[in-house]
Amino acid sequence: MSSYTTGEPPKHSWRFTVFIVILSLTAAALLARYGYLMLGGGEGGGNRAPARPAERGPILDRNGRVLALYARLANVTAWRSSIRDIGELAEDLAPILELEAGYIRDRIDYSPTDFVYLKKQIDESTIKLVEEAQAEGKLRGVGLEYIPGRIYPERNLASQIIGFVGDENRGLEGIEYAYEKDLASPGNGERGGQVVLTIDSNVQYILERLAGETMGETGAEAVLFMAMDPRTGEILGSASLPNYDPNDIRATTENQRINRPAVWAYEPGSVFKIFSLAAFLDSGVMTGDTTFLCNGYYEHVTNRGERILINCLGAHGRVRPRDIIVVSCNAGAAYASDLTEEEPFYQGLRAFGFGSRTQSGMPGETAGFLRGPERWSGRSKPTIAMGQEISVSALQVLQAASAIANDGVMVSPRVVSRIVSPDGITSRPWDSGPSRQVIKPETARLIRSAMVDVTSNIGTGWRANVEDLSLAVKTGTAQIIDPETLAYSGSDFIASCIALLPAESPSLILYLVIVKPRGEILGGRIAAPAIRQAAESLVDYLGIPRGRNPQISHPSRVILPGDQIPVVEDTVPDFSGFSKRSLMPLFLREDLHIEFEGEGWVRRQSPPPGEPITPETVIYLEFE
Repeated sequence: MSSYTTGEPPKHSWRFTVFIVILSLTAAALLARYGYLMLGGGEGGGNRAPARPAERGPILDRNGRVLALYARLANVTAWRSSIRDIGELAEDLAPILELEAGYIRDRIDYSPTDFVYLKKQIDESTIKLVEEAQAEGKLRGVGLEYIPGRIYPERNLASQIIGFVGDENRGLEGIEYAYEKDLASPGNGERGGQVVLTIDSNVQYILERLAGETMGETGAEAVLFMAMDPRTGEILGSASLPNYDPNDIRATTENQRINRPAVWAYEPGSVFKIFSLAAFLDSGVMTGDTTFLCNGYYEHVTNRGERILINCLGAHGRVRPRDIIVVSCNAGAAYASDLTEEEPFYQGLRAFGFGSRTQSGMPGETAGFLRGPERWSGRSKPTIAMGQEISVSALQVLQAASAIANDGVMVSPRVVSRIVSPDGITSRPWDSGPSRQVIKPETARLIRSAMVDVTSNIGTGWRANVEDLSLAVKTGTAQIIDPETLAYSGSDFIASCIALLPAESPSLILYLVIVKPRGEILGGRIAAPAIRQAAESLVDYLGIPRGRNPQISHPSRVILPGDQIPVVEDTVPDFSGFSKRSLMPLFLREDLHIEFEGEGWVRRQSPPPGEPITPETVIYLEFE
């Protein structure tokens, strides 16, 4: 008879019982230990100071201004079994976290587990309030889970270039994403490397301001405004509106986050004529004295009997290459294309970099769209010559324009100047290849000379003229393909203007693109004025000589007064009255731990002035 039927206990059941008891005790111990750690392990549920999180390296502009900076954040947690009175806790915590007391109470009451997150990613000022309440014996059962964070002091400035990080402090877009390995900390509490951009924050601010004014005046969907030094390829400014504040990424839209100068491909319109005519001139199929007859349209009948008709803005009569650029003659550019074969024209455009990425360092860059000549129709040559049937990026236009500016030598654009590793070793991010001669010097000079005349009384870009500065300008107006009809839209256009200055020896390229303006659409009317304003604002700042204002050199030095930052050595100085911007250099010091909140000038600090500084000292600054 079996033991089961006699009422005896099952065989080996005592071993199973012992196993269950041990397992339960182990789980209870682990659970208690986890609760102890989450609640800080101290009396009243206060937190012990955790190890300082590893710091992500900063992103700086070319002058050392901080554009992205490490910050300490925290998640607020609660352990329900350690809370004496949930209602009282909710009332104490609600004003600190800026939440409703009922919301906090429900989060705790209806949590399926004993442990619950009450709020994630609180800032330094809120952390301080929680810590102060805990020090007073309040908020028992509440803990702080410290996490590394990111602050963007200049807010919207160059936001699409800089990008942003996610909840785990890893780059998700822009430079934050492209240079994740350089910016991320190697661990052990060490700071990551520094990424220094070619961007000048002052230039960026001017371009964004003018882009915003242009957007408001024209009712445009988007505006791009770029500045590049053609001698080095350094992007000094790259405005793209609408933009966003990376400090509040959850409030942004995909449209705001698009870095249009790099990722958006579009038909450039008549600005492209300077490149197509340069290709024709350089190949020798025409000279500066070659003439074409414009009767207000271009007409051509192919060998297959196809009649191609392209309208012009007017009947310009006899035109040379210079005139085609000055009055933006579509018919002249189209007739010029008849002088060459498809393959040489295609190779000439490829030499300018169209159809290939520029290796600027901006992630997600488009290659644009330039079909091979085997896929061209009878309309392709004349329409490409005037800036249609080809898609480009703004970066490609800047790159190609550098060849016009540099007497035929093309330089690749770049947005990252250098990377400084945590141990101070400086490196260049990539090798974009040597500069290369893509057209003859005399070809580039002829095109620049014609572009100077664009700002004359008869040129399309006279509104860009600066009285005492020589500008080489080209305007453009392009149609946009309607995605539903796959035909050119009758209401959507792209207006643009490019300028090289000073025209004799350019050290700056300005390029403005206005997407879908409402009302007036011509680039010469709505884009050229903003180019003039940008030139007026930037030439003096960048030290570009004005043609009619002689530059005087002398051996003396002029020292401009700047913000003097407090000396931080053995004791805490008095920070009152200092601006946040002036104190930015202190945030990069390895020997200091400074946390801050707000914008403007220092309103409150902790510890007070005169307190000794130790390795554990955290200096907290509140700005207003």
